[in-house]
Amino acid sequence: MVNLVNELVATPKSIKKIILRGIRTTLLELGSATKVELSHTLGISFPTISKFLAQMEKDGEIILVGLDGSSGGRRAKRYRYNPEHMLGLAIFLEKTETNYTTFNCVGEVKEQGKAPSVLMDDGLNLLTTCIENIMTKYSKISSMAIGVPGSVDSGRIFYIPGYEQFQNFDLKGYYEEQFSIPVVVENDMNAAVLGYHNNRGIKDKQSLIYLYSGQNGPGAGIMINGDVVRGSTFFSGEVSFVPQYNDRNFRQALENGNGPKKVTICEDYEIDAISRLVASFVAIINPHTIIFSNDEVEKVILDKIAVGSSKYIPSEHLPSLTMSDWKQDYLYGLQSLGRDLMMNGTNSKSVST
Repeated sequence: MVNLVNELVATPKSIKKIILRGIRTTLLELGSATKVELSHTLGISFPTISKFLAQMEKDGEIILVGLDGSSGGRRAKRYRYNPEHMLGLAIFLEKTETNYTTFNCVGEVKEQGKAPSVLMDDGLNLLTTCIENIMTKYSKISSMAIGVPGSVDSGRIFYIPGYEQFQNFDLKGYYEEQFSIPVVVENDMNAAVLGYHNNRGIKDKQSLIYLYSGQNGPGAGIMINGDVVRGSTFFSGEVSFVPQYNDRNFRQALENGNGPKKVTICEDYEIDAISRLVASFVAIINPHTIIFSNDEVEKVILDKIAVGSSKYIPSEHLPSLTMSDWKQDYLYGLQSLGRDLMMNGTNSKSVST
């Protein structure tokens, strides 16, 4: 647990946000706690904790679950967090469809579904209608995480080839104003590598690469020592541009003059291009694991990539090559981002600090 005492050096609003996040996170991690336990864990005074808990209980955000045994004095009240108090929406945009999931504060999925693609003319209106329909059904949605096949800087999409209607568009600002809830917009591969890491409960600070071609050309999610790398201009992971051979970049090498590649990777030229990219990642980052989508590769192809990579880099330095469900990892990553927004929210009534 993080002691919050040293963080309380800002404005009353930010102090309130820090305290609320601490209480929410602690209750969810511990399952339940008393005021004294929260006070000791978070390093916040008992009276302050009491004021916050009183308002949170009134709002239905926490639930009294009983009284602890007495050691001679008044029996302490024990509280747990109500995971249904706030819900989140994770939604990602693909060429052929829009995928979404609604979930509560502990990550339990309420609904998972698909809608027609919005990456087309009039796409913004279609996306807005889709979100409105979901939020009408789930009125407690308190945060939204949107995944896009492009590069994003603080919620503004600045590189999304083929979908000009979303180019240089502040999707975060637009929907925060539209729905009055916090919104995060993230690149698809950054979300996928985050989801893979979090869903597997990887505790140590590993370095991971998630490589996927999908419907919009190749991209990579990069995590170094447990942190997603977005880069100085948020362009990290755009591996299409990595130079390969004399006159072709990685995307051109994958397509080999045949236009968009097939779903599965099987051709020798594809395996060699990927092997060269793997060798480049090893030489620059030396990751623990490189993840591929299980709808693009099979185990026999991973073995061929490992053999091909060892032509360019000593085999003892090669990472583990593995497969995973890209779509599910993507949604898990967006859920993680949406849950963080919920934990940081200050939607409880005003509490004086």
